[in-house]
Amino acid sequence: MTVHQVGDHALLLEMAGGDQVAELYARLLAEREHGRLGTVTEIVPAARTVLLDGLAAPAETAEVVAGWRVAGTPPAGGPLLEIPVVYDGADLAVVAEHWGVSPAEAVALHSGLEYRVAFSGFSPGFGYLTGLPPEREVPRRATPRPSVPAGSVALAGPYTGVYPQPSPGGWQLLGRTDLVLWDTAREPAALLVPGLRVRFVPTGGAG
Repeated sequence: MTVHQVGDHALLLEMAGGDQVAELYARLLAEREHGRLGTVTEIVPAARTVLLDGLAAPAETAEVVAGWRVAGTPPAGGPLLEIPVVYDGADLAVVAEHWGVSPAEAVALHSGLEYRVAFSGFSPGFGYLTGLPPEREVPRRATPRPSVPAGSVALAGPYTGVYPQPSPGGWQLLGRTDLVLWDTAREPAALLVPGLRVRFVPTGGAG
């Protein structure tokens, strides 16, 4: 772990990879819950970093966390969300061909895994879900679409994502869900929050 102080009240904890971030994020949440992180107000994970903000004594916190051993073992438990999906995406056949299987087999492979929300970004409520094995990674589209419908379930690189609102996007579209991913009247507004376990449940389409 590499610890960087950011401004007067924040630390950026840099890790070797996503598994280390997941383990560290879970420990930081537990430490905060037990009142052992002082005045921290925000814990924000990303692909390889975790930001701690609102620290009254960042140097003291840096000394504590720098001594932690983070082996890279993501937590096994936690809340589970099942997302119903109609697997009829425009790129399902492309993904299936990339994997060397039929569209129905691609649906079975994708829905047969458990995912975890690693971090959020790109747009409000967009969660980056890890869980695809390396051999199932897929490239982004060569030409992004000018508009992807809300609820679209898609793949890019090692991640699965669900578009929370219509937006441009270059991910490979597998299907769609009717779940509302972003709702400012809800607390929290994002349905997919870091640390949440996710399973996709086929409800129609090629599966």
